[in-house]
Amino acid sequence: MLPSVIVLDFGSQYTQLIARRVRELGVYCEIFPYHTPAEKIKSLHPKALIFSGGPSSVYEKFAPKPDEKIYDLHLPMLGICYGLQTIVQHFGGKVENARKREFGRAKISVMQLNSMSKNPLFKNISDSEVWMSHGDKVTKLPPNFVVTARSENAEMCAVEMISDTEKIYGVQFHPEVHHTQHGREILANFLFEIAGLKKDWTTKDFIEQEIEKVKEIVGKEKVACALSGGVDSTVAAVLVSKAIGKNLKCVFVDNGLLRKNEAKEVRNALKTLGLRLDFVDASDLFLKRLKGVANPEQKRKIIGKTFIEIFEAHIDREKFLVQGTLYPDVIESVSVKGPSQTIKTHHNVGGLPKRMKLKLIEPLRELFKDEVREVGKLLGVPDEILGRHPFPGPGLAVRILGAVTKERCDLLREADSIFISELKAQGLYHKVWQAFTVLLPINTVGVMGDNRTYENAVALRAVTSTDGMTADWAQLPYDFLAHVSNRIINEVRGINRVTYDISSKPPATIEWE
Repeated sequence: MLPSVIVLDFGSQYTQLIARRVRELGVYCEIFPYHTPAEKIKSLHPKALIFSGGPSSVYEKFAPKPDEKIYDLHLPMLGICYGLQTIVQHFGGKVENARKREFGRAKISVMQLNSMSKNPLFKNISDSEVWMSHGDKVTKLPPNFVVTARSENAEMCAVEMISDTEKIYGVQFHPEVHHTQHGREILANFLFEIAGLKKDWTTKDFIEQEIEKVKEIVGKEKVACALSGGVDSTVAAVLVSKAIGKNLKCVFVDNGLLRKNEAKEVRNALKTLGLRLDFVDASDLFLKRLKGVANPEQKRKIIGKTFIEIFEAHIDREKFLVQGTLYPDVIESVSVKGPSQTIKTHHNVGGLPKRMKLKLIEPLRELFKDEVREVGKLLGVPDEILGRHPFPGPGLAVRILGAVTKERCDLLREADSIFISELKAQGLYHKVWQAFTVLLPINTVGVMGDNRTYENAVALRAVTSTDGMTADWAQLPYDFLAHVSNRIINEVRGINRVTYDISSKPPATIEWE
């Protein structure tokens, strides 16, 4: 299937999110590196192009630039953030460093154009709140381009959207992220009003294509799956099983870093799926290898390597390994198609042995969490699994800041269990995207009765999001937080202080490590 839209990746952390939003609107698209030759793009017969954002500045000596012949294709074009700036520079405008950076929420005002100019990108959209992430500004427009919206911080960025007679548009903000108020409508206007596209893409199409792809890759070979019981690995396993049946063997590893009673709950939940399943208790081995290790990247690599070693020890003739890797894991770990910067290594995509015997199958690698849940629902995965909050592969190891021990794991398990159980009891669990507790590497002074204490502190974290690429802290009721804090301090010996994390992503990440 040829893409109706091609997204050129200039290294933005949100590039795949652009593609995700386009697919969500029912249009098939693919991502290509920013330097893809114009002839290659032309051969795919796309109907529109989108330039992503990126970490570079267009005025730098080695700033990424597209093949200049791409403009000769005369396709409808939308530039986002860096994408806008590279379009401006190409057509003779000017971009400079701004004295004040702009990150997070901002308000824009849509300009009232004269009767000779139309503004289809903002059709039926008025002034709204958008998501910014940039430190440069457009100081001079190219000929035939006009300003069609301005941010409230005019000194920072006077141009929020540009257009010309060639159906070329640009926005300085990010319409693809959840926190841009009318981002979906802006992208829909570009796809349907400007590019004239029609809906031709569904989640069902993805499932059918992936099943056929797995059949083609695997043939009659045996496959092992790293099954954690979470949403990602479970959906990946069920999808692959639809393609190869009993040639798939799933291995669940208790690494000693799971939440309270999680191994038992996972075992019970997976009984309904009819998968071949081996349970392995390797908690002692993981904790032994993590002894004294405080660096989060080192933790992740140790855990990733140990996982693979255990899988290899529990397989026979399997040639492939299924992993539930999602795109946020990939884009935060490595540059996939553009010059993006590494944020952190994920156990699914980093720390694998160089001479790994198994070939990887990652059927969900191009999807986000909400898409995975849609796929799982169509595949018949139980709601009790699909509704679980995301849980990192390294588990509690990256929620314990500092060295990991069984005692500290047990302490965190108890505190986290109270937090999650109260969220469920008060109907808040499904109103947040992810919630968990972090054990901090400090002790604090407290008073219990007439005695001085010097014990551990924990941080509660709950966020709202749709895809994990951006997130806001969840504004949980004060009385709820007070109740949870009171329970943890009274019931978990060794903790005397509870804090609540009110950081958004960006600039923070959702997990602390």
